[in-house]
Parts: sequence; structure tokens; C-alpha cells
Amino acid sequence: MWNYTDKVKEHFLEPKNIGVVEDADGVGEVGSLACGDALKLTFKLDENKRIKEAKFQTFGCASAIASSSALTEMLKGLTLEEAEKISNEDIVAYLGGLPREKMHCSVMGRDALERAIRNYRGETEPEADGEIVCECFGVTDKQIEREVREHLLTSVEEVTDYVKAGGGCGNCLDKVQEIIDRVSQEDGPRPESQKTRMTNVQKINLIQETLKREISPMLQKDGGDIELVDVEGDRVLVRMKGTCSACVKSETTLRDFVQNKLRELVTPELDVKEV
Repeated sequence: MWNYTDKVKEHFLEPKNIGVVEDADGVGEVGSLACGDALKLTFKLDENKRIKEAKFQTFGCASAIASSSALTEMLKGLTLEEAEKISNEDIVAYLGGLPREKMHCSVMGRDALERAIRNYRGETEPEADGEIVCECFGVTDKQIEREVREHLLTSVEEVTDYVKAGGGCGNCLDKVQEIIDRVSQEDGPRPESQKTRMTNVQKINLIQETLKREISPMLQKDGGDIELVDVEGDRVLVRMKGTCSACVKSETTLRDFVQNKLRELVTPELDVKEV
């Protein structure tokens, strides 16, 4: 069973902006029913060329619905220049995380947005879509190359998580591995710092989710609590509340429980300080 965040559950059980925008300025469609996932994204601009309305129709799992719903909420009020900077990691961060095996749902949202913006601008779809590698899900070599480069993927399993290639009959596994090896050879060794890359938005959302799900409930049992004040790089500033604010062992709690839990579930570089 997948471990979904409260935000994913919210956008799945009560999705926002379902449907099609009437007289839409931009329309983007990706996937197909035959492949198991499909998404149609539509948006309309206001007089200031900002997105005033965005809606979606999707056929897919809980993560696909939640990702699409989240994306439409993220788009409201943005210019197209701001919207096209949204990555699939931003969608995941907005939701407080997705199971690794469901990352392809956020990628589908990003791809639909890119197509909708191109549609508004009257741009044709890129001709060099590549050759089909995964027949089961219609994934091309160009799609696989893009995800391998953007997300620093190093295994076939990771590629399957992001674009579903290799998740069907398995006949394409060797081809997928060949693409991974070729990209690795072309791009050369990756710096160690890039192997665990996380955007600041992702980090903040994951910290908030961890505090809410893993840390606050334990502190509340003894009448205490904790509040996130700010995140400065890898420095996490928090405020202890309730009985924790006056406890002589609060420093130990921060170091041995709060900091260790955040390092375990977010990133090992975090340093927690009380304000």
C-alpha cells in the first residue's frame, strides 16, 4: 500500500478544478487511455496575461488525480513565463511528496503544462520526439533521455518510476539500460552533491510534513509541540511550544529526536536550532 501525504489525500478525495475551461487559451493533452494514464489540461488568461482559470481531466490513479489537481492550483495567478518554470519536483513538493513509484504522475502534469503553453503560443510540437522504446506505454528514447538527465537517474527501476518505461512486458529493459549508459558516458561523472539534489521548496515541504506527521504527535503526548519558523539552507529554525518551551531537556529533545528524525526523513545535512 502506498504511503500518501495528507495533501495527496486531500487532492485525491476532493480534487480541485475538474473539467475543461470554456473557450480555453491553452490546451495540453498527454498520455492515452491505452497506456493507462491520460491528462488534459486547459487554462485561460486574464486581461493582464495571468492564468485566471485552470482545469483538468485525467484518467489515472490517486497520484495522477492529486498531481493534476495540485498543478491547477499552483498555476492560478501566474504569468506563462512563471508557469513554464514549474517542474515536476515542484508539483511533488506542493503535495508534500509522492511515492517514488508514482513520480511519473507529476511528470505527466509537467508535460501537459508544456503542451498547453505551446498550444497558446501557436507552437507546433517538437518533431524530434524520438523512437518508441517502450511499446507498452508509448515512451520514446528522447523522453527517457530527458528524465535521466534532469533527475540524474541511474537505474532502469528509476526510469520506470518517472516515465513507466519497462513497467509492462519488460522487453525494453535492455534498451532502457543502453540509454542510461549512453547518457552517463556522454555527460561524464556527476558531482557527489548532485546525487541527492533537492529543491528548496521540496525541502521545506518535506520538513513541514515530517514535523506534522512524525514529530508533533510525539511531543503532544506530553503536552508539548513544535512550530517551523524558517529554513535557511540546511539550517532549520523551530519554536518549541507548550511544556516543551520550558522543559530543561528541550535541547536534548531537539538534538536527539527532532534533528535526528529530520535528518533521517529529509536530508542528513540538516541542523536544527530553536528560536
